[in-house]
Amino acid sequence: MRAFVIAQENSFDQAMVGEYRQKVVESIASFGGKFVVRGGALTVVEGEWPYERTVVVEFPSRAMAEAWYGSPAYQKVLPLRLNSTRSNLIIVDGVD
Repeated sequence: MRAFVIAQENSFDQAMVGEYRQKVVESIASFGGKFVVRGGALTVVEGEWPYERTVVVEFPSRAMAEAWYGSPAYQKVLPLRLNSTRSNLIIVDGVD
């Protein structure tokens, strides 16, 4: 079953988050992940949405998504995101 990594973020260090965005692509691809949403314009139609960016990455399975997150390659670039954004990140199962 597919799984999705969903991140919501507000950036406060554009240079650092830019470096993260460049470096994260290879780590995602190496675990079969692909971007479904990577920022882009959004319209809030109900409630409040306090984040300026939303990112959705599709992986072939939860095991692959979790392996990506824990991988040495991602752990190496993760501090760039943590030190340049205020964010939430979840892994959620998709539907067949």
